[in-house]
Amino acid sequence: MKTQIKIRQPIVTVVGHVDHGKTSLLDRLRQSSVQKGEAGGITQKISFTLYPAEQLRASCPLIEQQGIKLDIPGFLFIDTPGHAAFTNLRKRGGSLADLAILTIDINEGIKPQTSEVIQILKRNRVPFIIALNKIDKIHGWKKNELELKKSIETQAKNTSQDFQEKYLTLMGALQAHGFDSDLYYQVEDFTKKIALVPCSAKTGEGIPELILVLCGLSQKYLNEKLALGKDAKGIVLEVKKLEKGGYIEAILYDGELSRNDEIAVAGLDGNVIITRIRVLEEILPLSFKFQPKEKVHAATGLRLQLVKKEDVLPGMPFQIYKNNKEEIEALFAQQISESIKTDKNGIIVKADSLGSLEALLKILSQENIPVLKAGIGNINKTDVTNAKANLQINETDAVIAGFNVSVDSEAEEIKNSVSILTSDVIYKLVEDLHKIKEDKRKEIERKRILGLSPLCKLKILKEHVFRNTNPAIFGVRVEAGKLIQRLQMIDESGERVGKIKNMQSENKAVEVASEGQELAISVPGINFERRLGDKNFLYSDIAESQFRNFKKNKDLLSSNELRILQEIAEIKRKIKAEWGK
Repeated sequence: MKTQIKIRQPIVTVVGHVDHGKTSLLDRLRQSSVQKGEAGGITQKISFTLYPAEQLRASCPLIEQQGIKLDIPGFLFIDTPGHAAFTNLRKRGGSLADLAILTIDINEGIKPQTSEVIQILKRNRVPFIIALNKIDKIHGWKKNELELKKSIETQAKNTSQDFQEKYLTLMGALQAHGFDSDLYYQVEDFTKKIALVPCSAKTGEGIPELILVLCGLSQKYLNEKLALGKDAKGIVLEVKKLEKGGYIEAILYDGELSRNDEIAVAGLDGNVIITRIRVLEEILPLSFKFQPKEKVHAATGLRLQLVKKEDVLPGMPFQIYKNNKEEIEALFAQQISESIKTDKNGIIVKADSLGSLEALLKILSQENIPVLKAGIGNINKTDVTNAKANLQINETDAVIAGFNVSVDSEAEEIKNSVSILTSDVIYKLVEDLHKIKEDKRKEIERKRILGLSPLCKLKILKEHVFRNTNPAIFGVRVEAGKLIQRLQMIDESGERVGKIKNMQSENKAVEVASEGQELAISVPGINFERRLGDKNFLYSDIAESQFRNFKKNKDLLSSNELRILQEIAEIKRKIKAEWGK
């Protein structure tokens, strides 16, 4: 690496399945106890940790022992929530992260969220290593003061076999995702194989080796990618509003930034927000505290108080402003258009940040779920109104999907026939979307085929004959299906009885009667005593072609409707043996 070039810290995102030890791993590195303070032990928000070179040397004696000259000034670690979306934090030209540590519990292997993370890393071409965490939970595992390779080799036979079985199984699973992998000390070319570093965030075993591999990868393969530019560029992570004035937390990924600098922040609607930095604070090394600064340089974590902060949204890019608004507008517009691609029709999507939104939109595209509108922030009244418009176009699109957001009370009150789904895990949200859209599709198709020819079985209530003829008026109970006016009925022998003219329940006219309902019906042209005196049931009459349509869509029918269908077929086949076959 050319040392004469001023370089920045590589940005490393730490990702993985919930409870596989991401935050615990960082806690071990910085000797903190953040994980215990998180709700349920699960990271609730994104955070960053500045890890300077001197701390790297202290935490990893192997650097000095192996005579490695550190050119990098350290690392900026990004700790992400359990969901995968923040692995998709973007800057123009690619991923915000230079490298990633994928944390996997060696005892549990690859979980659905792990697969999701792998796909995003693969799509964004982010180099990564795998921390095979929780080796201390392997039965019989004994920690010793040896280097990790020797520690693995000196474990008891049964423990060694168990360890080998677990990591070989993981290698097979990674192969299915398109990656060759091996234990770090067996990897010759890190560009061709993923390095597996066994470790324990609890005991600290394997942590020096993890740091060593990370340093080696950074210095050997990133090269000029780490060259520090002049113009400050960053990403807004979080917008916080407090009584004494709000602030934003952000990552500066390139260039230098000074207090009182003017910056341009992208707005979702394509506008550019020009604002001055009132207070500039930088994250302290190995800490969550910030200190005031006059000047900072990338890569680092910031807390900024801005003169104008309205309309600033999480995930949006920012950069130094030098009276070049049109140029910046074009750059931001391109970046956001690359992130937010919608369709001419589809569902409504909301997310908590631009990175989250982009991750979700890409996955929905892969799943062939079109998106009409997409935005950042909580689900509101306007979103519901937009979704309701789909009821007239395609009912299956009358859906709002929200990732890591809440639903406003006004939106909840007026949602009616609009389905609102929320989740903080992308794969779960997509899974629920598939289900609700399929359920809606089936219900629409069910309404269509039953609308053509409703299935109905009536029990004749002979004790309730109100008029014998002209027309015959008598009581019935809907045994199964749905009864409507003008429905042609047949009796148990298959002979036509006539069409129902009028229906009454509790002296009120009704147009539709459902299963279990008792009512009076009128049938012109028959004498009840002569025609129905010895009958017990009536059935809706259906054509043979309709019967075949019902059979083809039997998954849309209830068990009672299927029973009626079978009974009608048996009646019809008394007259025509091959009916409906």
